[in-house]
Amino acid sequence: DKKTEYQFKPYTDSGTAIPEFTVQAMALGFILSLVFNAANAYLGLKIGMTISASIPSAIISMATLRIFLPKFFNRQGTILENNIVHAFASTGESLAAAIIFTVPALIFMGGRIANSTVFLLGLTGGILGLLMMIPLRHFLMVTEHKNLPFPEGSACAKVLIAGDKGGASAKPVFMGILTGGAFKFVMSGFQLFRDTVMFTFP
Repeated sequence: DKKTEYQFKPYTDSGTAIPEFTVQAMALGFILSLVFNAANAYLGLKIGMTISASIPSAIISMATLRIFLPKFFNRQGTILENNIVHAFASTGESLAAAIIFTVPALIFMGGRIANSTVFLLGLTGGILGLLMMIPLRHFLMVTEHKNLPFPEGSACAKVLIAGDKGGASAKPVFMGILTGGAFKFVMSGFQLFRDTVMFTFP
C-alpha cells in the first residue's frame, strides 16, 4: 500500500562497517563541486537558470570510483562514498546558484563587491545552510518521509542503488559531456555559428 511505499527503510544497515567519508570520496567530491559550481555560475549568468548536479555527479562518481579504486586500492567504491561525492557536488552547485542570483542584484544597486567578499558570502551561506539542516534532517528525512517524497532526491537514490547493483551506466552522461564540449568548440573555436541571434530594426 501507499504507506509502506514511502516508509523509511535505509538501504545500508547502520551496523555494517562500509567505507564512506574517505579521502578518495572527498577529493573527487571537491573536484566535481568545483566543476559544477563553475558550470552553473556560467550558465546561470548567461541564461538565468541552473542545472541540478545531483544525478550527473552521482553517475560520474560511480564510474570514476569503479575505474580507479580497484586499480590503486584493490576495492570497489561503495554506495556511501558515491553518496558523499554527489553531496559535495550538489552543494557546490547550490552555492553557485545562491551567489549568482543575489550578488548581481547588489551590484545593480550600486554596491562594490570584491572577490573576497563574494567568497565570504558563499562560505557564510553554506555554513548557515549546513547548521540549519542538522536539526531539520531527522524531521524531514525520517519522520516526514512518507509525506515528502523528494522527487529529485528519490531519483538520485534510485540511481545510486542501481549503480551499487551494477544496473546503471555512466555512458550517456559522458556522451553528453563530449557532445556539449564539441558543440562549444565548433561554435567558439571555429565560430561557425552563434549561440545568440541579434538583429536591429527601425
